[in-house]
Amino acid sequence: MPEGLSAALALPGLWAVLGAVTVAGVVYGFAGFGAALIFTPIAVAFIAPETAIAAFALSALVSVFTVVPSAWGEADRRAAGTMIAAAILAAPLGVLGLSVLDREVIRTIVAIIVAITLAALIAGWRFSAPPTLASRAGIGAGAGVMGGMTGLNGPIVILFQLAGSDGARRARANLILFLTATSISFLPLLWMQGLLTVEALWLGLILMPLYAVGTRVGKALFTPGREPIYRGVAYVIIGLAALAALPVWD
Repeated sequence: MPEGLSAALALPGLWAVLGAVTVAGVVYGFAGFGAALIFTPIAVAFIAPETAIAAFALSALVSVFTVVPSAWGEADRRAAGTMIAAAILAAPLGVLGLSVLDREVIRTIVAIIVAITLAALIAGWRFSAPPTLASRAGIGAGAGVMGGMTGLNGPIVILFQLAGSDGARRARANLILFLTATSISFLPLLWMQGLLTVEALWLGLILMPLYAVGTRVGKALFTPGREPIYRGVAYVIIGLAALAALPVWD
């Protein structure tokens, strides 16, 4: 057995990480967001943040085949592309922060970001900025920095996207394109910073089939008329994930 695979299988809390990625895939498949908000808090409670981010970024490759094809035709590709480009350009700043900050600091930041995002979603808080080219680029850049440092590339974009007049299908499709593209982009950035390990790559390969099944199931469950139910379920799961990430449980 390859050494990297052995190390990945021996990671503490592997069972929790596998369960988290499966649930994350289901939520992502039907809501179009929430995968990283669920996976990251739980994963960083057991493994190094850079390992969790790299493994999840690799597993996100399956989204290209499971949910992106249908989202491609429903999304506002110009708007999503603007945010993706800005996020990729800004993400190296976040990865730099990941390389210098202590693991417990990252865990705390993750828990705070998830909790604030969840509270804003439940309260119905939205960005009031109009969806201009400049505002989309700014939102994308902010998401890139946050994603590079914590793996949470979605919160800012989720709140911004839900502020618009897009229906459930288009909002979901835009988020799928953005989150998939930016998650995958973290891999070369982590490699350039020396944070991409063989162990993380093997873990990503282990997570791939579970994430694929989850997104397929979630996609099959998606019906626009039941959006409030989907969001309610996603909020509960995200809240539990945020609690699980708190260092106090150690």
